[in-house]
Amino acid sequence: MTLSTGTGRSGSTGRVLRMSQLFVRTLRDDPADAEVPSHKLLVRAGYIRRNAPGIYTWLPLGLRVLRKIENIVRDEMDAIGAQELSFPALLPKEPYEATNRWTEYGDNIFRLKDRKDAEYLLGPTHEEMFTLVVKDLYSSYKDLPLTIYQIQTKYRDEARPRAGILRGREFVMKDSYSFDVDDAGLDASYQAHRDAYIRIFDKLGFDYVIVKATSGAMGGSKSEEFLATAAVGEDTYVRCSNCDYAANVEAVAVRPPDAVPYDDAPAAHAEETPDTPTIETLVDHLNEKFPRADRPWAAGDTLKNVLVVLKHPDGTREPLAIGVPGDREVDQKRLEGQLEPIEVEAMDDVEFKKHSALVKGYIGPGALGEKSDSQIRYLVDPRVVEGTRWVTGADVPGSHVLDLVVGRDFTPDGTIEAAEVREGDACPNCDSGTLHAARGIEMGHIFQLGRKYADALGLQVLDVNGKLVTVTMGSYGIGPSRAVAAIAENTLDERGLCWPRDVAPADIHLVAAGKDPAVFEAADKLATDLAAAGIDVIYDDRAGKISPGVKFKDAELIGVPTRVTVGKGLVDGNVEVKDRRTGEATDVAVADAVTHLVGLVRRN
Repeated sequence: MTLSTGTGRSGSTGRVLRMSQLFVRTLRDDPADAEVPSHKLLVRAGYIRRNAPGIYTWLPLGLRVLRKIENIVRDEMDAIGAQELSFPALLPKEPYEATNRWTEYGDNIFRLKDRKDAEYLLGPTHEEMFTLVVKDLYSSYKDLPLTIYQIQTKYRDEARPRAGILRGREFVMKDSYSFDVDDAGLDASYQAHRDAYIRIFDKLGFDYVIVKATSGAMGGSKSEEFLATAAVGEDTYVRCSNCDYAANVEAVAVRPPDAVPYDDAPAAHAEETPDTPTIETLVDHLNEKFPRADRPWAAGDTLKNVLVVLKHPDGTREPLAIGVPGDREVDQKRLEGQLEPIEVEAMDDVEFKKHSALVKGYIGPGALGEKSDSQIRYLVDPRVVEGTRWVTGADVPGSHVLDLVVGRDFTPDGTIEAAEVREGDACPNCDSGTLHAARGIEMGHIFQLGRKYADALGLQVLDVNGKLVTVTMGSYGIGPSRAVAAIAENTLDERGLCWPRDVAPADIHLVAAGKDPAVFEAADKLATDLAAAGIDVIYDDRAGKISPGVKFKDAELIGVPTRVTVGKGLVDGNVEVKDRRTGEATDVAVADAVTHLVGLVRRN
């Protein structure tokens, strides 16, 4: 492989990567374990190689793309005055105990002991370490504001690693943290990071959306995610048809309806409703036996009570009942987003039998609540407001209660945002918009941590009056390794990968097509001249039985933005320049090729 120093930009010397020597093998068939297009193509094109579930080797082409993404991130972080450092991946237990995350993380962290039985973890994230290093070195408001960051490998023991490097157990993350003496400073640091992230994602070359998010186990207040739009994304987000509201479904806050007067509401009455254990059968029975004068009964008139078990980080288990309108389901991911780091499981028959007051299929508020015999905490959807009337279980087999009024006949223990968010739901931010759903891949997350970690670890400085104050923090993450897959997912086509110029493993994919020695001589010279002009080149110099068709297929699979072919046109003094994305091809004179290609690369 011919290598020379430089980055291929601003007049520096480029690199020539000869396919005859490059450590890459392209595959014609999809790997058996690949689930999404980016995973299939990154393996087939020789960018990554699987070692174990959720653990991948970065091959030379993949590493070049990853490093380019890291450098884009690094440039923008440096531009806002952030300073780079690097913590170890192997971390002591004690700081994570101080913030309770040694327990809260549960099974999601890799834990190990050294030969002296001291406990360690492989870093899933580094809030504690950032906080402690600032505490160790800074003590005055004059030292702030400060932003420090690292680009480093993280480790999380994902229960279900999937989609290749989109959800792995080892991944690269850029995490930065701002430290300010007051909330106004935090607001400024947050905005600086937000603006930097917009510049980063604009450069990365894929469609993205910024949405309101939850902070989860990280804590803090204001929180936004940058999602790459992708059908294979694990995150569902919604956007308003009328205003600029956008949110991850976990962060959607239902706008509660106004309370309803109930002075003239009929008394609650239990009725026999045999063989109606489901909402559908109940609605059919109500319309047959208890028809309404104004309209038919609908699923939204019923109150469905769903039972789950909360698994706390310390291992304790707690039953929880959730009341939602009968026309909606409980969204597991949305529920977990409200309760993180607590895990949620459906209540099984063994747990159910521990609560004798519960009647399967006919559970009502009478058997629920912290003051009931069951002592099962009862939280309801925000739409279940005072004065609303419901049909729900009577806690008796084959019986439901009609006209059960919130605030008169029962009072829940609180509310929770757990019901599914549906296409066409009313926007919580404006009066006339409706919500429309799409899927995305979380690429960045910024949030205001506030003083959670500073309080836990005692990070204080002297303010202008000589008084100790607790520092306020912001946290800002980007996943460069995940970005490789997200960009691929957003730009690939039926022929292979199709990288944006700024992150492609090379600027030009040069193909010597044919067996004529003159073709290889011309291609060799063009590769050398392009490198001298600062252009990175993948040069397919393979001879022998490798046909032009195979070379062209490999070039399309690898996905460099511009392909140059030295072949039949050489007799007329031309090379072919082809755009990978559009397929548009142009003949360019050999004598003008370097100037033309340098201009093309730098123009894009």
